[in-house]
Amino acid sequence: MRSDVMKKGPERAPQRSLLKAMGYTEGQIRKPIIGIVNSFNEIVPGHIHLNNIARAVKDGVLAAGGTPAEFNVIGVCDGLAMGHVGMKYSLASRELIADSIECMAMAHCFDALVFIPNCDKIVPGMLMAAARLNIPSIFVSGGPMLSLEGKGGNALDLNSAFEAVGAYMNNTASEAELFDIEERCCPGCGSCSGMFTANSMNCLTEALGMALPGNGTIPAVYAARLRLAKAAGEQIMKTLEMGVRPRDIMTEDAFRNALAVDMALGCSTNSVLHLMAIANEAKVSLDLAMINKISANTPNLCKLAPAGPHHVQDLYNAGGVYRVMDILNEAGRINADALTVTGKTMGENLARERFYITDGSVIRPFDNPYSSTGGIAVLFGSLAPDGAVVKRSAVAEEMLKHRGPARVFDSEEEAISAIYQKRIKAGDVLIIRYEGPSGGPGMREMLSPTSAIAGMGLDKSVALITDGRFSGATRGASIGHVSPEAARGGNIAYVCDGDMISIDIPNYTLNLEVSEETLEERKKQINLKKKEDITGYLSRYARYVSSADKGAVIE
Repeated sequence: MRSDVMKKGPERAPQRSLLKAMGYTEGQIRKPIIGIVNSFNEIVPGHIHLNNIARAVKDGVLAAGGTPAEFNVIGVCDGLAMGHVGMKYSLASRELIADSIECMAMAHCFDALVFIPNCDKIVPGMLMAAARLNIPSIFVSGGPMLSLEGKGGNALDLNSAFEAVGAYMNNTASEAELFDIEERCCPGCGSCSGMFTANSMNCLTEALGMALPGNGTIPAVYAARLRLAKAAGEQIMKTLEMGVRPRDIMTEDAFRNALAVDMALGCSTNSVLHLMAIANEAKVSLDLAMINKISANTPNLCKLAPAGPHHVQDLYNAGGVYRVMDILNEAGRINADALTVTGKTMGENLARERFYITDGSVIRPFDNPYSSTGGIAVLFGSLAPDGAVVKRSAVAEEMLKHRGPARVFDSEEEAISAIYQKRIKAGDVLIIRYEGPSGGPGMREMLSPTSAIAGMGLDKSVALITDGRFSGATRGASIGHVSPEAARGGNIAYVCDGDMISIDIPNYTLNLEVSEETLEERKKQINLKKKEDITGYLSRYARYVSSADKGAVIE
């Protein structure tokens, strides 16, 4: 066992004494020690219940003959961090999570790991750690929050509150209506209920083969979630015995499968950023051009919030991620030979599943999709030579192609102020720059301005382009991850008010309609904006973080 180096032999008596100081018996010490990586805290609704999940995991490990040992990692709530300096720390926390898990796992010689994430950066941070450490591992998330109906009969989620703020500022919603949505949109624990970033990544963990069926979709408050956690605890002992490791599972085929499921589900654009980072740790080559190729060959089968009316509980009731994979498998769009954490192939796992017949409204049939291409597109052109990402499935038909004058802002705050002051008009292309991984620093999500645009009724006539990123709850022609970013001399730094911007999502292009000569002249005359004085972790992050097209990883 890997843990023997820490606990076996006469020379390890001091280490065993420390374990006994915590109440571990001789019998427990002799068994495999399974690290339970828990991201429980009391500030994130997706994590408030994770101690219950951890207890169930430990029950499973104990039942299967292992010794569980729990430790915790940090977790940032993107919703609470949204719209202020806190968002600078959200993406940056992903690297801290991976690094801290590496420190704990290497220092304490765990034989295997069970990861318990739920919200946005915690899932990819843990997947990065799993790939880096390459110790037998399995994932079980805390599950999605339920979505309940509002007074108008429409299903609510966190995005409903953000958009209601925009409507209130536009005098199209009353304070009482805003308060009612505030009271109803987040009814209990779990990751926010749409196909936002957290649920996207938890679903894709199934597609990667690192989690059991149901990981991404069983609601947080269902007893089935606790049963899944116990099953994961039992499974890790089998995975350890078989010697199956994360890099045996997270191969190029697995990432291609995850991208196909990503396109079919219409996941958050953040999934692209995170899959790139996880692939980097797994030593798998993944680039943005590959994403477009898979998107071109994979139909969008689901329109979950914010793209449509359904939520993750509806996907669960329709058969979940495995039902989507079953449809893709029948059409030859995934590799069924990819290994999974069960030690079986994805095809073997799918063959064991039994799906209820549904009406096809939540998961469309392969031959009757919402669109013939996937939910995400990567755009290239003079404004984004190294790429930009858009959630195509959440863009109104009339905005798939758009040409309009640039309205340029050097921060999210300046842009929000202009939106609320009604200085943004139909047809405009809002540019928010210096919000990239290094320039932000931290690549803030732009849910507040996109929600304000939607609340103002402009989501079908105004595009937003940024070197920052978007929440999975964002809808509309919201194009992020523009690379190179402004702070590192990308062309977005040299856009001026009134420049015409051309967007063509079906043809994957994003262009600044300015001549090369004019652009080169501007580069000589316009100085890049200097970073604000930053200290501590963010200063180190800003120095070493890569561009978004490389996954915004620390290099």
